[in-house]
Amino acid sequence: MDQLATKAERVKTDIEKIDLTKIDLAKTPLRELNQALHALKAGTNATAWEVTNPKGSHAVAVGVDAPVRIDVKGSVGYYCAGMNKEATIVVHGSAGPGCAENMMSGEVRIKGDASQYAGATGKGGLLVIEGNASSRCGISMKGIDIVVRGNIGHMSAFMAQSGNLVVCGDAGDALGDSIYEARLFVRGKVKSLGADCIEKEMRPEHLEILASLLGRAGFDDVKPDEFKRYGSARKLYNFNIDNADAY
Repeated sequence: MDQLATKAERVKTDIEKIDLTKIDLAKTPLRELNQALHALKAGTNATAWEVTNPKGSHAVAVGVDAPVRIDVKGSVGYYCAGMNKEATIVVHGSAGPGCAENMMSGEVRIKGDASQYAGATGKGGLLVIEGNASSRCGISMKGIDIVVRGNIGHMSAFMAQSGNLVVCGDAGDALGDSIYEARLFVRGKVKSLGADCIEKEMRPEHLEILASLLGRAGFDDVKPDEFKRYGSARKLYNFNIDNADAY
């Protein structure tokens, strides 16, 4: 019991050492914020960050490579959270073009709307957009999971290679144009499908994937069986079923 008590006290002390790092972009240059985030090392106690007064600044919290949480209190400009790896970044507002572009891992959450090409070329991690997403959402996806509470614009998932795009609202023109093996789930109406994109059967394994993604996004009130699945007809590229796991 004494050893357990000592261990518990040590854990409590370690937790108390973790301070919330507050950065006011009205006083601190954005470059200094990003330099500080890039300098974080494994095991740092600086795991919680709050960024105030972003006022639409561009490239906020880009290239973060540490398991920290960053809360941005306001709307941001283009390329917020680009190249994210391991971090959880929450934007308490809307985001301009290219948010979470080339994301590798971790989670990016936009509380408002997102502009064009959100999550473009993303290779991993989870992007959640609680509002609407504009055109070209998830273009050239390479493994990222994107969940949008509202609608998405035209040409979304263009040339999407792998990963999942979940849309709880409607989708615009040319959804999934020239798509490879990404999975698209849409709850509402699709204005039109792009070249080689077709509606596909929703099998039990797809319902399971969808339920997991909705749960991770915090959209537990949305039912997976209300969605349709779309994907590639496999006529525009050389598809070999023996290599399906590689796509």
